[in-house]
Amino acid sequence: MPSPSLPSGPAAPPSPSGAHAPDGALRREFTLRATFSLAFAFISPIIALYAIFALGLGTAGASFWWAFPIVLLGQFLVALTLGELSSRWPEEGGLFQWSRRMLGRTYGWVTGWAYVWTLIALMVATAYAASPFLAGVFGNDDPSTVLRLVIALGFVAVATLANVVGRKPLQIFVLVSIGCELIGSVVIGTILLVFHRENSISDLFTGVAGGSGSFAFGPFLAAVAIVGWAFIGFESAADVAEEVEEPEKNVPKALIVSLVFVACIVMYAGLALILAIPNLPAVLSGEVSDPIAATLSAELGSWIVKPMFLVVSTGFCAGMVAVGAAVSRVVFAMSREQQLPASAFLSRLSPREGLPVNAILVTAVVSAVVLVAAVAVDLYDTLIALASGGFYIAFALPVVALLITRARGTWEPGVFRLKGVLSVGVNVLAACWLLFEIVNIAWPRQIGASWYVEWGCLLMFGLIALGGLITHRMVLGTGAEAPAHEAEAVGLGVAAD
Repeated sequence: MPSPSLPSGPAAPPSPSGAHAPDGALRREFTLRATFSLAFAFISPIIALYAIFALGLGTAGASFWWAFPIVLLGQFLVALTLGELSSRWPEEGGLFQWSRRMLGRTYGWVTGWAYVWTLIALMVATAYAASPFLAGVFGNDDPSTVLRLVIALGFVAVATLANVVGRKPLQIFVLVSIGCELIGSVVIGTILLVFHRENSISDLFTGVAGGSGSFAFGPFLAAVAIVGWAFIGFESAADVAEEVEEPEKNVPKALIVSLVFVACIVMYAGLALILAIPNLPAVLSGEVSDPIAATLSAELGSWIVKPMFLVVSTGFCAGMVAVGAAVSRVVFAMSREQQLPASAFLSRLSPREGLPVNAILVTAVVSAVVLVAAVAVDLYDTLIALASGGFYIAFALPVVALLITRARGTWEPGVFRLKGVLSVGVNVLAACWLLFEIVNIAWPRQIGASWYVEWGCLLMFGLIALGGLITHRMVLGTGAEAPAHEAEAVGLGVAAD
């Protein structure tokens, strides 16, 4: 018999679907389409492809494209597993809540802490990556570091404003941006693929040695690590679960479909771009610093570059809006369980909209501070490594916790479930994939950069772990009694600290 649902904490519960929510309560105003759109904007085909295209080509040549289907397969296994968890516990904060429910307060806290800082790193990395595209719209093809920083801070401000004004404006903005994403990825990709093919499929096996090297396993592993960045964010559908209509059904659907849909668009657009590059050997040898802009200009005319930069900037901004929504909900959920400093302040909802405005504003300020610090000390590249590797750690914690819960015999599935041995098999394979990718991303490869960049992922994990240990002792190490629902979790056979 399934265990009864556990209360979420001191904040007012969300209103039932279609019901009027009281002031200061979460409101179920996200439909399946809106939830899918939010996850779509988070993953963002434009961010997924444009941020890594040049790096992937420089690392493994055109053969890096084959990393996309491999990473998609691994992430699809993860999405199925997280879909089962989101159906069992459709609660705000997703990964944090599932880990806490299965293995207790401290394990959940570790998951939430890792996830929050990963999202902040992603916000910072996305803002800075978007800055040269917006500068290019205004004719500045080589913006200074200071200008890029100012533009990036502007992106953070716009994303914060979009999250504060309400769910309906947020949904409208995301839908408009999705239209831009489809134009920039599908429409342009189709034009290139049909009318401007310069290379053959065999070129997809081309390496980087002078533009004529063959496929190499080592560089390809690095490409798999790089492409790991492209297919993250689908779990954001679960971060707003208490704001979704029928979340036990709609959240798993949005989570899984958004991953597959975005991945297909990314692979399609990536293939079109590679096959349309007019001088592939020059790109592979490093003579062309921006292969996307060079290809579009050469094949479609220089006039297309600025409009495309505007489309790309919109896609980046929409992705940041979705990231801001996700990180604020995780901070809100952790604060609702009294697991962060200033929990009472961070778990407060706005009276009229029922939004975690305080959490939105605080995470925006922290992101801005991290952005300025990262640019000042030249740690931007290490934040990219953290943003990528951190997701796989945050995914792995609840996925491994589910395996432990299954072994204990305490797992009870929700509405969305895989059948019998298939569920266990997918869970095991998802855990293996995540552990492999964590090692692959964090591995300190020699890329000719400073040592702290090559070791950046491990260094950032260490700093976050140290900060987490200090914060954990401050917040949870006081001997205070755990919330009442933790005691109920023990009674249901779910381990708690």
